[in-house]
Amino acid sequence: QVQLVESGGGLVQAGGSLRLSCAASGRTFSNYAMAWFRQAPGKAREFVAAISKGGGSTYLAGSVTGRFTISRDNAKSTVYLRMNSLKPEDTAVYYCAAATAIATVQSYNSYDYWGQGTQVTVSS
Repeated sequence: QVQLVESGGGLVQAGGSLRLSCAASGRTFSNYAMAWFRQAPGKAREFVAAISKGGGSTYLAGSVTGRFTISRDNAKSTVYLRMNSLKPEDTAVYYCAAATAIATVQSYNSYDYWGQGTQVTVSS
């Protein structure tokens, strides 16, 4: 089992920045590819970003490319999501997820473990 705990969410004005963190425990962190998803009220959970086990490859949804960055620190068993130039449409609960092997990066079905989520609210 892998336990994931997100933090860093909050309320920010449009154009502002936040950095989300997801701390993992329970298994060897570097054995897992990691991702961030988000879910706005009344909408389906959507892919935001993913990073390979070693951190050498990253993937971003088109809606966040150029504004968000995903990174990881395997020594700290933590994955980060740096969010710049935030927009009201970025408002959602953000979840981190872990997978030993990913069939489709953007599919939530590819991920084995999930955190409880952290709320991000962007005011206009």
